[in-house]
Amino acid sequence: MAELTIGLIIVAALADSINPCVFGVLIFLLAYMTKTFKNKNHMLLAGGIYIATVYVTYLVIGIGLLQVAFSTGLSTGFKWFAALIAIAAGLFEIKDFFWYGRGFSLQMLPGGAKTIKKVSNLMGSLESKHPFAAYGVAVFLGFIVVLVELPCTGAPYLAVLGLLSSGDLAAGIPLLLLYNLIFILPLFVIIGLVYTGRASKQLEKWRKEHRGLMRLGTGIFLIALGLYMLWSIGGFDTIIALFK
Repeated sequence: MAELTIGLIIVAALADSINPCVFGVLIFLLAYMTKTFKNKNHMLLAGGIYIATVYVTYLVIGIGLLQVAFSTGLSTGFKWFAALIAIAAGLFEIKDFFWYGRGFSLQMLPGGAKTIKKVSNLMGSLESKHPFAAYGVAVFLGFIVVLVELPCTGAPYLAVLGLLSSGDLAAGIPLLLLYNLIFILPLFVIIGLVYTGRASKQLEKWRKEHRGLMRLGTGIFLIALGLYMLWSIGGFDTIIALFK
């Protein structure tokens, strides 16, 4: 696992966390929670529960995929798969910098937005009569959002898991804990901005203005990371040999 540094973990997690999909969903949820929860502290608690659930769900998915890679002995194959996915995802992200929304784009699962709205409405209907049940729905909401967003956000995480698969699970878990901590930090910043009076509409305007640059930066990083992974497993030699 020598090829995976703390710096690479941090950069990959930040590239994952600044994805417009992540920002867009959280800003929508905070706008909804601001209207639903009359008490700002209750909104803050619900938002914190949501983010904590995202952290745990993402972590469990990562540990599960690593365990599969280790138990099946498919570490090299998994790294090849993760590298190719990273490169392909990077190309689509860069495409969206120049032609946003045209052709195929990385986005949440079909029907994901409707599901998120339905669960959010359930949380809102419970808030006044059964506030503790509303917090429970926030947990379910965090779990659902992670699943529907994976096609849009999962490439950096998959690449890191591919690099971690060269080691062992015990050594990989602390790095996954760090990755997911970095991943959720920007989400706490957004919650703090809304809590202190920064309007969700302003944040959404900022997101739309900068989503192209976010995708460009993420795309360049993903391609570089994918190429680095191929180099680390001798992938270039294999590819060259195929064309001889």
